[in-house]
Amino acid sequence: QVTLVESGGGLVQAGASLRLACTASGRTFSRSAMGWFRQAPGKEREFVAAISRRAENVYYVNYADSVKGRFTISRDTTKDTVYLQMNTPKPEDTAVYYCAADYRGVASTSPAEYNDWGQGTQVTVSS
Repeated sequence: QVTLVESGGGLVQAGASLRLACTASGRTFSRSAMGWFRQAPGKEREFVAAISRRAENVYYVNYADSVKGRFTISRDTTKDTVYLQMNTPKPEDTAVYYCAADYRGVASTSPAEYNDWGQGTQVTVSS
């Protein structure tokens, strides 16, 4: 089991930048794929970005179309941390952001594939 703790959320103006972090403990972080999901009030949880475990010195990433080109997911195995860099956020990006771990190591877009979840961090983008 992995314990995940998100940080970095808050209030940001549209067009500014924000970086979320998720620190893992308990299970070997490097063998898990990591994903970011979000849930806005009254909406279902949706995929944002995911990064695989390292495979032959390569990390595979997936992004939702709505954030492609604006958000970047990365991971630092020395710190057991995954990041979500949010550039030029929009008011529609307002949501609670969750990180999750997939023990298969695959950068899946489906929340059902993830084994452990953090408690979430609120991101509010003002116009």
